[in-house]
Amino acid sequence: MLQVRHSDSRGKANHGWLDSKHSFSFGHYHDPEHVGFGPLLVINEDQVQGSQGFGTHGHRDMEIISYVLSGALEHKDSMGTGSVLHYGDVQRMSAGTGVRHSEFNHNRDEIVHFLQIWIQPNQIGIPPSYEEKNFAPQSKQGKLALIASDDGRQGSVLIHQNAAIYASIMAEGDSLKHELKEGRLGYVHLIRGAVTVNGVHLKAGDALKLSDEPLVTLNDAEDAELLLFDLPKPA
Repeated sequence: MLQVRHSDSRGKANHGWLDSKHSFSFGHYHDPEHVGFGPLLVINEDQVQGSQGFGTHGHRDMEIISYVLSGALEHKDSMGTGSVLHYGDVQRMSAGTGVRHSEFNHNRDEIVHFLQIWIQPNQIGIPPSYEEKNFAPQSKQGKLALIASDDGRQGSVLIHQNAAIYASIMAEGDSLKHELKEGRLGYVHLIRGAVTVNGVHLKAGDALKLSDEPLVTLNDAEDAELLLFDLPKPA
């Protein structure tokens, strides 16, 4: 089964300093048709104005992944971690028993644009932890590069869930396939450009849910950048 999530149907929240689009129910936005997909609970496309950011706040028992698209995002947390993330950087924070953190854009003249992703872990009460890695554009060009997994294989960041996240940059003429094993869900989020997934044409910001589909086929790309999630079905 295929279900399209069009970009312009996403939830929206504009706070002046923050312009956010919600693919799933989040905060004051609630849509009973889009309350997570398997353990994937949140994909927020956030744009933070210069000299603004998220003040210190807390999380627990959640895998939080940031995928930076442009600008410089400064991260600080109660584990003592501090870093500045740029395009190609992937950050994973396992909130576990509890962590407090902040995210800030110190460049007054440039917007920070990033995806904030929440995945429900399959373990609760673990010690909080942090990891970040850079995936250069050439590592994703014309291929599905594994950026997050349950065992950190192929240089991916480690998440505490039986899930995998792939990133790809596809040019015209590129064609990719990904097998979904029995009992697995697929979710494709198109960051920019255009692409056809299992015969469904997507444009920037669109997404496609795939259930009971053995294969994800990506083709007819036009300067596309995307994320593909391989997820377990709910028990």
